[in-house]
Amino acid sequence: MRLALKVDVDTDRGTREGVPRLAAELRAAGIPACFLFSLGPDQTGRAITRVFRPGFLAKVSRSSVVGIYGWRTLLNGTLLPAPHIGRRHAGVMRAVRDAGFEVGIHCHNHYRWQDHLARMSAAEVAAEFGAARAEFRRIFGLEARTAGAAGWQSNAHSRAAYDAAGLLYASDSRGTGPHFPRVDGKVFRTLELPTTLPTFDELMGRPEFPDAAIPGHCCALLRPDRLNVFTLHAEIEGMGRPDLFRAFLDCCRARGVEFVRLDEAARALLAAPERIPVCDQLAAPVDGRSGVVATQGPVVAPAPG
Repeated sequence: MRLALKVDVDTDRGTREGVPRLAAELRAAGIPACFLFSLGPDQTGRAITRVFRPGFLAKVSRSSVVGIYGWRTLLNGTLLPAPHIGRRHAGVMRAVRDAGFEVGIHCHNHYRWQDHLARMSAAEVAAEFGAARAEFRRIFGLEARTAGAAGWQSNAHSRAAYDAAGLLYASDSRGTGPHFPRVDGKVFRTLELPTTLPTFDELMGRPEFPDAAIPGHCCALLRPDRLNVFTLHAEIEGMGRPDLFRAFLDCCRARGVEFVRLDEAARALLAAPERIPVCDQLAAPVDGRSGVVATQGPVVAPAPG
């Protein structure tokens, strides 16, 4: 079984504390991962507006948000100034790249992308992603080759911005396997490698998933017939629940899982693009997460058998 790890980095504190811890642990274990960075202002505190989304209060109450993120992070952009993550932590990000990990774009402003993408114009989306690209270039000295959207929020405007940037692949959605996404009837050329497993925060605090059961549950969902992709968060696996992540890695190793790089998997797939199916991208709920996210829908142009 093949498994790729994608690390979403949402906050200033997650970049400062969670990222170095995860990078050190993964490097010591010889496990590859793709770190996707939030590159602009940390306005996490403004996410309180999500209180009106279905399922948000239930998720907050069971997942120990304050304990994981800390009060300071939860006040960023409201009662406290919004720290600019890229300017404060460029050295941390470059150290991850220098340690041999793949790096890419999560977003510029996490709050703005996750909470407002659906209402943004094409020009606004292009500008927001363009700001992330510019900050990535400033930090790393080259263009980003991948992106994974904040909160799995994706639409035709953001897919167009990815195509214009010439990304190797993206990981914006929840699904079952690699595909080219079709949104509003248009097929986009940036390969999508969706997250295939639930995230820890979607399971934490639920009666049916005590902490000790979560690693084994996620490990049991791995399948040999597809590229498995697990999204972890610098703030959760790197700070709040590192013990659960270690248990998950131990379970994977016990099952003989092969850890692979997402960029290498993408290049192998793109060597025969005609064999990659086209699937509709839908906005749908995911168990344990509030609101709706980009989801892999039905195949509309199957790959050759």
